[in-house]
Amino acid sequence: MPSEVALLESRALRVEHQGRVEVLDKVKALVMLPDDMHVTTEGVARYFEVHRGTVHNIARRHRDELEANGMVTLKGSELQSFEVFNLNTSKESYPQGRAHLRLYTRRTVLNVAMLLRDSDIARCVRTYLLDAEEAGGRRQDYASLDRRVTKVEANLDTVGHALQDLGPVINGISVRLDRRLDATNQVVGAMSNRLCDLSDDMRRMDRRMDDFAHQLRELQRSRRRKRR
Repeated sequence: MPSEVALLESRALRVEHQGRVEVLDKVKALVMLPDDMHVTTEGVARYFEVHRGTVHNIARRHRDELEANGMVTLKGSELQSFEVFNLNTSKESYPQGRAHLRLYTRRTVLNVAMLLRDSDIARCVRTYLLDAEEAGGRRQDYASLDRRVTKVEANLDTVGHALQDLGPVINGISVRLDRRLDATNQVVGAMSNRLCDLSDDMRRMDRRMDDFAHQLRELQRSRRRKRR
């Protein structure tokens, strides 16, 4: 199974996972514009809980890759029409008279998740992708084993009595493997939830620090005014 670093560095690996857009909402709800197809740069930044400039830098460095997955930049009459039917009826804040607007699809947002290093949400998405891939590979292996066992059992008359004893043993192994897979999936799910919980704790701590800094600045301003 590829590592998270390999996913960050290899465009070919990212292409293999590009269709798994359903993982976005499994990690965190992605708020779309009213057309239910696009997200603005601000919306992407909110989803990953990073600064808007960070998303802009990703888009600039990987423009070709992101455009191949649906990122578009609207200008002129296309931009005006889009704003009328989408942004005016959404909760997005946007400057009047802007020259262009960059939009992302779900595939583009997933692409950003596989490129963005400094985001806990992006890490959760990558972890979910890789864990799901490993679990899916195991299920395929077990399904293949079951099919082989079934084929062997269908030909027991010609193979002989020895395989009649072997069939139940293989079935028992398959059952035990399935149980271990279920247990592994539960552990992975719990770890993923814990990572997301830790991310929430860090965000709450950041907000408290911001509040404290704000109070400190207000106190300093008050003291300066008194001195005057």
